[in-house]
Amino acid sequence: MGLSTVFDIASSGMNAQSVRLNTTASNMANAQSASSSVDEVYRGRHPVFAAMHQQAMGGSQGIDSFADPDGSTYGVQVMGVVESDAELQRRYEPNHPEADEEGYVFYPNVNIMEEMTNMISASRAFQVNVETMNAAKSMMQRVLTLGQ
Repeated sequence: MGLSTVFDIASSGMNAQSVRLNTTASNMANAQSASSSVDEVYRGRHPVFAAMHQQAMGGSQGIDSFADPDGSTYGVQVMGVVESDAELQRRYEPNHPEADEEGYVFYPNVNIMEEMTNMISASRAFQVNVETMNAAKSMMQRVLTLGQ
């Protein structure tokens, strides 16, 4: 695996964590949005990731297991963002402007504590990928100074 591959892997990780952080921010922003209907209430969203290097680890002898024979990149792929199927919160608040005819208001299925944990985790994972890129950059600079 060359150092340029390290940059590709780290940048895909940074992209994935950016998507994760954006969905977490959206969930937190809508955590207290009320609705009078189950169909209209915001549902928590979560990104789905997949490893892209699995096909390269097939076990070819004498060849780097991260070799790039077909030109594809390796790292993390964002497969999409899915809505949570957790139960929505139904609260009896007859004086709320969004209350239905029975006095209930529906709130999103977002747990603020989980979202805070996701936010911290995404931020730290992003930071680790940045540090990986900085280490690879430093190694490349050292290689360039070997000939001096």
